[in-house]
Amino acid sequence: MHFMELKKKNKLKVGTKQSLRAINDGKAETLFIAKDCEQHVIRNVVEVAKEKNIQIVYVDSMKKLGEACGIDVGAATAVIIK
Repeated sequence: MHFMELKKKNKLKVGTKQSLRAINDGKAETLFIAKDCEQHVIRNVVEVAKEKNIQIVYVDSMKKLGEACGIDVGAATAVIIK
């Protein structure tokens, strides 16, 4: 799936806290991460996603990920909910 299709998804969580919660609850299908975000912000999310074998897709920038999610600000992470 291309990240620009995120807007079309009904079940989407945007942001590090929301993404981590969805992953821990076993609800996440795919994790999107902005390449230009601070690593200390996403480190925990990436570790948990790898442990739970969730697909990780990297996006060029926080701005592009935010736009793809249909929000006016940048986003470090987003997940598609099963």
